[in-house]
Amino acid sequence: MKQTVRPDFTGHNIYVGMDVHKKSWTVSIFSEHHEHKTFTQPPNAQSLVGYLKRTFPGATYNTVYEAGFCGYWIHDSLRQQGVDSMVVNPADVPTTDKQRRGKNDKIDSRKLGKNLRSHDLQPIYIPGSMQREDRSLLRTRYGMVRKQTRCKNQIASLLAFYGIFLPPEMETRRWSRRFINWLESVQFEHTSGTIALKTLIEEQLHLRKLIAGLTRQIIVLSRTYDYAEAVWLLKTIPGISTLTAMILLTEIGDISRFKNLDKLASYAGLIPDTKSSGEEEHITNITMRRNPMVRAILVESSWVAVRKDPALMLAFNKLCRRLKKNNAIIHIARKLLNRIRFVSLLSKIIAKRQFGQINRLNFHGSNSALKSGSLI
Repeated sequence: MKQTVRPDFTGHNIYVGMDVHKKSWTVSIFSEHHEHKTFTQPPNAQSLVGYLKRTFPGATYNTVYEAGFCGYWIHDSLRQQGVDSMVVNPADVPTTDKQRRGKNDKIDSRKLGKNLRSHDLQPIYIPGSMQREDRSLLRTRYGMVRKQTRCKNQIASLLAFYGIFLPPEMETRRWSRRFINWLESVQFEHTSGTIALKTLIEEQLHLRKLIAGLTRQIIVLSRTYDYAEAVWLLKTIPGISTLTAMILLTEIGDISRFKNLDKLASYAGLIPDTKSSGEEEHITNITMRRNPMVRAILVESSWVAVRKDPALMLAFNKLCRRLKKNNAIIHIARKLLNRIRFVSLLSKIIAKRQFGQINRLNFHGSNSALKSGSLI
């Protein structure tokens, strides 16, 4: 009987570009010197890994896909099965004009596979599962607040559309319990208008209740072992509340991954864009690349900080002599971010020292127990 010798790809690298969708994945596989195959498969990491192991036994598998709606569960699943996985920012993938104009799933997957093989891709930071879920809690609240703002604007627009003006005593009590009672008492000429207003009021009250519940959960989370000390230290900075501290901690994660303040400010979107050609260099407005929640909360906190901190107030007043207030506050936000970076790095040093002390205590305790024979 003739024996079939299985090929051994030990020491070889296989590169896989993946264009992932909800119902299917388009996969392009490359070896170090040629293109193997492009095909469509079900959205399942196990079937892909099974195919790679059958076709290229013993090889080192490298995969890449673009960050998007599917999050990081594909990355986690591939890593658990021994596959090196990379997630990239779609905007950072090198793309030719031809690929941009003739875009389809096959072209996208082949582009990713080729760029992975040539080492032209930079992976994004992948937060841990706990940070992802905690971040989702903060982002859900943020989304609910935006919905509530939209609902309030709809109510105000509806009243203005029909010429219904607020009583003078309500101007300073907007969205208080008394203001809501006044809104509920407003009657339109016809039933339809009254129902429309009452529906919006009910939506606003429901959103307020949801936001209050989420806020309570975030406060409880901030008092847990993983966040309590870092939140306490960040709150020593003027303008930083518990909610702001939790947004920063869950969005930024490990702040030591940024080598300097410039890289952290770039992540937060507190730098200008530059366009240069030859001897000409143009500095444009603030960059559009940013973490929207981080930049928004830093600017909001900066307005509070300039009222509370004399040093920041002085810097803000000097900046306002040559800049508009909205531009000057961006500079203050960067100064505030520098303080946040310092305090966050300090909290990590403190945590490491405490962890080392605990380990030393455990080590000495174990030695004493071994000498006394209690652990033998």
